[in-house]
Amino acid sequence: MIFKVESESEMPVENQQEQIVFFDTTLRDGEQSPGCTMHSAEKLRLAHQLAALGVDILEAGFAIASSGDAESIRTIAHEVRGPRITSLARCRREDIEAAAYSIEPAASNRIHVFLASSDLHLEAKLRITREQALEQVGESVRLAHTYTGDVEFSAEDATRSDLEFLARMVTVAIQAGATTINLPDTVGYTTPAEYTALFRTMRATVPGIENVILSTHCHDDLGMAVANSIAGIEGGARQVECTINGIGERAGNAALEEIAAALMVRHDKLPYRNNIVMNQLYPTSQMLGQTISFGASPNKAIVGANAFAHESGIHQHGMLANPLTYEIMTPASVGVANTNLVLGKHSGRRALADRLATLGHTLSRTQLDDVYSRFTALADRKKSIYDQDLLGLLREEPVASSVNVA
Repeated sequence: MIFKVESESEMPVENQQEQIVFFDTTLRDGEQSPGCTMHSAEKLRLAHQLAALGVDILEAGFAIASSGDAESIRTIAHEVRGPRITSLARCRREDIEAAAYSIEPAASNRIHVFLASSDLHLEAKLRITREQALEQVGESVRLAHTYTGDVEFSAEDATRSDLEFLARMVTVAIQAGATTINLPDTVGYTTPAEYTALFRTMRATVPGIENVILSTHCHDDLGMAVANSIAGIEGGARQVECTINGIGERAGNAALEEIAAALMVRHDKLPYRNNIVMNQLYPTSQMLGQTISFGASPNKAIVGANAFAHESGIHQHGMLANPLTYEIMTPASVGVANTNLVLGKHSGRRALADRLATLGHTLSRTQLDDVYSRFTALADRKKSIYDQDLLGLLREEPVASSVNVA
């Protein structure tokens, strides 16, 4: 009988400097979402950038999906150095053979096989029994192991699976030679506490699990993909599967940039090492946005256009006094050029004065009050205020703008 491990104190203390492995699936799971299809040259260009970003594992595609995808993976495996290159494969011989062909040229490679573990998927989608599923997992992992020493097994829909059966499936995969075990929240259903408990339960009950790396793979259907990924780390996972800008099936995957930033900013609570080159986050996000049919939402954490933008007068005042008042990381730390103080109807006098000074016009307090009054009237009519608008306001100013603010 399997019991959930409820208390963190029941688990051994973690090594405080353990490595978190970043598994990027932008080119596979990310590409499967509408509007994200990439041709071979685009995938290769992005793969080189992902290597520059420092991802450890690069899932370059799903080889059996098409001959074009298989050749694209093979090209990436041949040309991209740094990350371990992997292809996804169902627990089928033809999938595994296609994956093996596609990753063969890589300096280091992996085959990533998966099979559903939830009764819902087994019965409604695959129409197989639990025993048949276990047999497929064992055979497939053993076959993959004949092509590469690095085999990952994913139990699809793990978070909606019976715990005892999930443990049996994971045990079979480990005994067959899997080196990484992924417990995906395939449909974004779980909560952080549940996900932490899932990993602790597997660690407490599956024989040999201490010899493999455990992995998260979280979808964002309830908006908790990043929180769940971090919860998985706290439960013992040391690999996180994620995508740039969080693209992926339905509501997307856990966003790589958000996990990496959380590990950097909250190192006090998450004291782990990783290989991500933080100042490459924004350039990678931008390249992806230029490659697919849409970019990051303006209010997207870390890489959105507004992530380091401030319009409120109170916030702008604080930022001009000390950026730490409203920014928990510097823009440069994630590859963004600078903070953007946006002028709008919520802006205050100090931000307006600062921007005018940057444009070469330092005003007296009286002049600033007059210009500010006309500025707010303009901001009520326009959604965006540009430098030429500010200069136009100055041209309406009857007094020469050359006296310092008192």
